[in-house]
Amino acid sequence: MPRQIALLRGVNVGASTKVGMAPLRELFAQLGHSDITTYVNSGNVVFSGRKADPAKLERAVSEAFGFRIPVVVRTRDELAAVVAADPLAGVATNLSRYLVLFSGGGAIDPAKAEGVEPGTDEQFAIAGSEAYLWLPDGVHASPLFKTLNEKRLGVTLTGRNWRTVTKLLELADAV
Repeated sequence: MPRQIALLRGVNVGASTKVGMAPLRELFAQLGHSDITTYVNSGNVVFSGRKADPAKLERAVSEAFGFRIPVVVRTRDELAAVVAADPLAGVATNLSRYLVLFSGGGAIDPAKAEGVEPGTDEQFAIAGSEAYLWLPDGVHASPLFKTLNEKRLGVTLTGRNWRTVTKLLELADAV
C-alpha cells in the first residue's frame, strides 16, 4: 500500500480550527487508511492505503470537526522528489525559515510569479507543484510570503518548513 502525506492547512492556529491529533488519526482509520502517524500538532498525517482524494478528506474533516479547510496530499515518492529537488539548498541556512508551499491545484505556473520582488536576502524557486521560499527574517516579516500567495498563483497552497518536510519523508519511510 502506498504511503501518503496529508497536509491540512490552518489546523490549530486559531480557536476555530482546533483538531486533536488522536481524533484525526481515528478519522483517517475510519476512512480506511492504516499505519497512521501524525507529526506535530499542525495537521500533518502520514498514512498507508488507497490513493486519498483531497476533496473527500476535506469533507470528512468538515463533518468530524465542524469547519472546512484545504487538504493537500502527496505520495511518499512525490515528497521525496520535493526533497531531492531542493533548489535553494545552497542558500537556506535556517531550516525553520526555509518554506515549501505545496499546491493543491496542480503545477504552479512560474509566469504568475513574474515581477515578484523578494525582500532583502529572500529567494524563491518554483518547481512543479511546489514553491520553495527562503525567508531569512521569517514568515511574518516577509514581503515575499505576502506576495507569493494563492490569489496570485491561482492554486490552493499550504506551507511547511524544511525541517517538517524532511521529517514527514522520514516518517513515510519508517513503515
